[in-house]
Amino acid sequence: MKRFLMILLLGGSLNLNAQTIDVTRFGVVPNSFADATEGVKKALEIAKDQENTVVNFPKGRYDFWPDQATETNYYISNTSSEQEFPVKKQKVGLFLKGMKNVTIEGNGSVFIFHGKMITWVMDGSDNITIRNLSVSYERPGMSEMTIKEINGTSVIASVHPDSKFAIVNGQLEWYGEKWITRNYHAILVRPDKGMLFYSSWDPFMKSKAEILGPLQVKFSGDFSKFRAQPGDVLTIRDRYRDYVGAFNYRSKNVRLQNVHMNSMHGLGIVSQFSENLNYDSVYVEPEKGSGRVIASSADGMHFSGCKGQITINNCRFNGMHDDPVNVHGTHLRVTEVVSATTLKLRFMHHQSYGFDAFIPGDTVAYLHSKSLQIFEQGVIKSAKLISEREMLVELQKPFSEQLKAGDALENVTWTPSVTIRNSRFEGTISRGTLITTRRKVLIENNVYYRTGMHAILIENDAEGWYESGPVNDLTIRNNQFIECGFNSAPNNYIISINPQNHEAVPNYWVHKNIRIEGNTFKVYDSPILSAQSTSGLYFTNNKIELTNFLPVRNTRPAINLIGCTKVRINGNLFDKVAVSGIEAKKMAKTDIKSDIPYQIK
Repeated sequence: MKRFLMILLLGGSLNLNAQTIDVTRFGVVPNSFADATEGVKKALEIAKDQENTVVNFPKGRYDFWPDQATETNYYISNTSSEQEFPVKKQKVGLFLKGMKNVTIEGNGSVFIFHGKMITWVMDGSDNITIRNLSVSYERPGMSEMTIKEINGTSVIASVHPDSKFAIVNGQLEWYGEKWITRNYHAILVRPDKGMLFYSSWDPFMKSKAEILGPLQVKFSGDFSKFRAQPGDVLTIRDRYRDYVGAFNYRSKNVRLQNVHMNSMHGLGIVSQFSENLNYDSVYVEPEKGSGRVIASSADGMHFSGCKGQITINNCRFNGMHDDPVNVHGTHLRVTEVVSATTLKLRFMHHQSYGFDAFIPGDTVAYLHSKSLQIFEQGVIKSAKLISEREMLVELQKPFSEQLKAGDALENVTWTPSVTIRNSRFEGTISRGTLITTRRKVLIENNVYYRTGMHAILIENDAEGWYESGPVNDLTIRNNQFIECGFNSAPNNYIISINPQNHEAVPNYWVHKNIRIEGNTFKVYDSPILSAQSTSGLYFTNNKIELTNFLPVRNTRPAINLIGCTKVRINGNLFDKVAVSGIEAKKMAKTDIKSDIPYQIK
């Protein structure tokens, strides 16, 4: 009996002393296809006044429509510009604002959203759990069609039943519930290979479309440059990110358990300035048996300016138009030194702006944008947005004369520790995991299968995406990397440490203490690891095997090092055909110790 109770406690299945609020008390009827939004809103209002609450959904289907939904106004990192969407208004299905100690219990239910909606928003909430439910849309934002026949002048395709369309004046138009696709972005999926390729909707826009039968369309035009084969699935979406799948903002102690995100508009599950996030058994993938191949039209999970501990455990990612996991902060550029303690700052990337990047008490790092060299720290005394793009910040103490217009600030307080384990990354056009955080990171016991680009990318830049910051303690161990990088040749390194420091500073390294150990790399080509401006890089006791997945190029070094120091490469087991050596640039022999030959250029 003791063991049984312990299992329940560890699994989060006991919510002791919690009051249960059943949504059916408020007129919500599962499997009725009626709008549950208003009734669920009333249940959440009651829960807000309780100390510890379970909002219970008896197992079934629940539909959420935007008509009665809460309208919000959030500036969300990495979404859309002023030109794309000048007014940031979003309808939300489940709005959890200022709530504490609430569990959303789905009991295996399916939540179906209509039109364009954010599935849930947590704003200023603490100790929130969402568990045992699936999320999808009546009409997913992604349109999909399978190529049946193709030649230079025509394509015959079978449209997925979920992808509503009409033929208007000989042109195929994709539409949904109160929306239509206008700004096309297309990715080609090869399901039998688990591969995604960049593609285009242009030849279809210029062709004539006609109905051959139920969900069967023939396109007549110039398809001589359209690269596809029968069985491929062309997936099409609007490239503007007006919505996200879910949004956690200024919230802490958030848990997702056994949550299936089968389709999401926009950027996926976004967490912004949130703390202590634990995602266990979260599945970003199409519903099994649905015949769909895409779950998210951008990232799976996106973390911007978070802190505390982020844990991703037992998760699966399959079917994304962008990265399954991205963790970063945001650099703001200094545009004016107003006084010895006051700076005017600007959001530089077109998709990220308008949010409170700093608040009083935050510690900030000052850095030179071109070199990424951090030269000083300060503490925010006051901060305010003076426009969507600009902030005025006052520091507690004067900064040194080193700080000039053109430099950048990073919020050091809002940087998380990250653990990613026991998860599977596949079915993505781009990278598997992006990590830029200065606190402890552990990536272990995962499978990265045929990610289109690097399985793991570590960057940091203050001139492009402006995604911060330095990595100081990262361990990558006991993972399997299987045939990754086919979309990024010749730079198809499985792990890429690639800070955008365009000006090198003597004896200054952007990243530190990165250990890659005990992993298995199954590669079709020689590139394995590329690293720049890193001190304390260990590549030890890894196993590298050659596969015949794609023709071997074998013209690049297996390990490429630029401006690194304290590098250790030893104990690795290389398939003799898979390795083509180590190449080092801007380094001395004292910077590297290796038990296999290397060349310094």
